[in-house]
Amino acid sequence: PLLISNLFLSSNLLSFFSLLFSAVLEEAHGILAELQSYNGAGQEIREAIQNPGDLALQEKAWNAVCPLVAKLKRFYEFSLRLENALRSLLEALTSPPYAPMQHLEREQALAKQFAEILHFTLSFDELKMTNPAIQNDFSYYRRTISRNRLNNQQLEAENEVNNEMANRMSLFYAEATPMLKTLSNATTKFVSENKTLPIEDTTDCLSTMACVCRVMLETPEYRCRFTNTDTMLFCMRVMVGVIILYDHVHPVGAFAKTSKIDMKGCIKVLKEQPSNSVEGLLNALRYTTRHLNDDSTSKQIRALLQ
Repeated sequence: PLLISNLFLSSNLLSFFSLLFSAVLEEAHGILAELQSYNGAGQEIREAIQNPGDLALQEKAWNAVCPLVAKLKRFYEFSLRLENALRSLLEALTSPPYAPMQHLEREQALAKQFAEILHFTLSFDELKMTNPAIQNDFSYYRRTISRNRLNNQQLEAENEVNNEMANRMSLFYAEATPMLKTLSNATTKFVSENKTLPIEDTTDCLSTMACVCRVMLETPEYRCRFTNTDTMLFCMRVMVGVIILYDHVHPVGAFAKTSKIDMKGCIKVLKEQPSNSVEGLLNALRYTTRHLNDDSTSKQIRALLQ
């Protein structure tokens, strides 16, 4: 009876997690749509800077920037919710008594939601990296605040993004890949806070997902089932995402010979894909991993990423 009770509770908990993550992913789709349509206030800002004595142009630029900064704040706040969601997912996919492979087989819905979160994360960061308007808009907002040339309406806007929030947002957007940095920190924190959980339970979960993605991409029998390039890109983003998380939490990282991830195979399969996003994914491996430049990384792997 106790076993049946535990299984029932576990089932209810998994259902709760699934609903929770579904809500997060639904919001993620909206965030991506907003980021894709983010055009910035470049023209208004340029006109205001070129004509510092024209108060009408200053006000026009400010009115254009404020709603954009409010949008950037929503993106940042969503990153915090995503961090909490990831830690809950890792807990669900690594908790005893099941091994990571058993978890991935038993809780396929949660594994797919984990993959969806990674797909969103790399998609967001790709869009952010190719849109300089985000940094420009936020920098103009902060410069305007610091000059203290604010009327009552502008003071209300400052309260929307006060100085403390602006500092946190500034650190977030200063990262080349802010969402990926958030998830890497969340994974590292999860491992450090769960000292009774063997670190292998987390890294094996990540390496298994990387292996599944690599096999799907490099095997013609599986690859021919991809209905479009979006499915292939999804698989590539998930693979790169779990590699980066693995590299952040494993003591020797993903590039060492003892790593459970076939890094050579993963890099080769990425380079074989025709997608325009491949270079961005390779850059993520080059610049957001921790152990690429370690002595334990083979020259061959470094050469593949050059």
